[in-house]
Amino acid sequence: MKYLIAGLGNIGSEYDHTRHNIGFDVLNHIAKEFGEKFETERLASVCKFKTKGRTFVLIKPTTYMNLSGRAVKYWMDAEKVPIEKVLVVTDDLALDLGSLRMRKKGSPGSHNGLENIIQVLGRNDFARLRFGIGNDYSRGRQADFVLSPWKASERPIIDEKISIAADMVIAYGTIGIDRTMNQFNKK
Repeated sequence: MKYLIAGLGNIGSEYDHTRHNIGFDVLNHIAKEFGEKFETERLASVCKFKTKGRTFVLIKPTTYMNLSGRAVKYWMDAEKVPIEKVLVVTDDLALDLGSLRMRKKGSPGSHNGLENIIQVLGRNDFARLRFGIGNDYSRGRQADFVLSPWKASERPIIDEKISIAADMVIAYGTIGIDRTMNQFNKK
């Protein structure tokens, strides 16, 4: 079985390790854990590996966050991965810092990357792993907040949660979404 895992973020060093790029950070952690590297391919940086009889195709769209749907659709088609085997890893302002929630489907909320994926695919029934980035910002400063780096005091929490999120991604492909949600969503 093959799974497509899309970690959302923005390309460019100015966005490295910012709140909005947590999807990239989770996928980078997984690639490192499995001794793999990303290669720049069409519309995304891509890393492929196998574990426990499953093939994982990790993509970090190079389309910028707000056009992530193009990359997700392209790689679903190129790798022949049905929507039931797609997982999107994304930041979420509505969740407390470090909270992790996997869902089978849902609305985009205020997330433009998820909105674009739904628009391009014409449906919202793909799994997503939402990584809480908190919402400690002043009115009208949302964009600055999501594009800001983590505070030094937040880094230990984020590093621990990136590792757990990586475990959730692998569990999604190996034990299924229901068991993964039961095992991790309560933590």
